[in-house]
Amino acid sequence: MGQLYLIQLDGRFYSCSQCRSHLANCNELLSKAFHCRHGRAYLFNNVVNVSVGPQEDRMMTTGKHTVADIYCNCCQRLVGWKYESAYEKTQKYKEGKFILERAKMIDGDGSEFYLDTHQVSSDADDE
Repeated sequence: MGQLYLIQLDGRFYSCSQCRSHLANCNELLSKAFHCRHGRAYLFNNVVNVSVGPQEDRMMTTGKHTVADIYCNCCQRLVGWKYESAYEKTQKYKEGKFILERAKMIDGDGSEFYLDTHQVSSDADDE
């Protein structure tokens, strides 16, 4: 097994809550109005230090999407998913974007996020 190289981000960023590996710069954040099986989720333009799993079709609240789960490169924890394609024309803006689950992130200063239980309209698996 080779050596693990992780990207260290500058400025304000989000990290994996388990291993503290950097995941995304705050300036890559597109929306906080998403929801997943475990609560709130954020949509990002780009993330780092993740590996992408196999693609699969999932029926979500906004329609059918082809997605791939993403895992922290350091601890291998499932941290969200990547939108590969959307079947609905109105959802095409998500293609190539990433979801990070809020409960699996911490702020760059090490503080835990406040876990809001109020559900908002967004995307989630219907499982």
